[in-house]
Amino acid sequence: MIKNSIFILLFLSLVVDVIAQKKESDYNSSGVFSLGGRSTISLFNDISSSSYGTGFGGKFRLQFAERINSDWFFDYLTSDIGNQISRTDYHIGWSVLVYPMHEVWLLKPYIIAGHCFDYTHMVENMNTSNYAERWSSAVQGGIGTHIRLTERLDCSLTGQYMMHLGNHLHPEFSGSQVLFHEEKGASSEGHLLTTLSINYKIGKLW
Repeated sequence: MIKNSIFILLFLSLVVDVIAQKKESDYNSSGVFSLGGRSTISLFNDISSSSYGTGFGGKFRLQFAERINSDWFFDYLTSDIGNQISRTDYHIGWSVLVYPMHEVWLLKPYIIAGHCFDYTHMVENMNTSNYAERWSSAVQGGIGTHIRLTERLDCSLTGQYMMHLGNHLHPEFSGSQVLFHEEKGASSEGHLLTTLSINYKIGKLW
């Protein structure tokens, strides 16, 4: 009787372990859909826009395979250029995440690269009728890691560089006068972005 009970307990433990492993794999395989929010710090490499920007946004994540995931995001960023100009940036785009290795402890590193469309608006603080705007696209790439909080909840930290492919917009100062210039053609102007996001795995789509 005791031997039978021990056997049953061992069998049940094995079944529970298999189920737990299956549940874990369910949220680390293809078809997983996640929703999240993100906060971003942006450093501009243009010397005339040397201040940093901060902002927030939303995202969803769709995993295509065990080692390939995707981010679809929207960002709203604001910054000041000295005390004279306010700058606003909107980003909407996507990125592919590639996992070169399995999760280590609670960390799951990834390589990230993607594309976005962005809108930039600059305005003189003391004269709001003096402004300039630009639509362009950009490519971005970098590295990051997920930090597992629970089986379905993670915190993700990403560092990447976003390079604009469209026209270059920058201000010039002549005494107290502010002039905005838009230069045609692609430039190396961009942002060094650090993003912190919280993501919850809603379920599997397939």
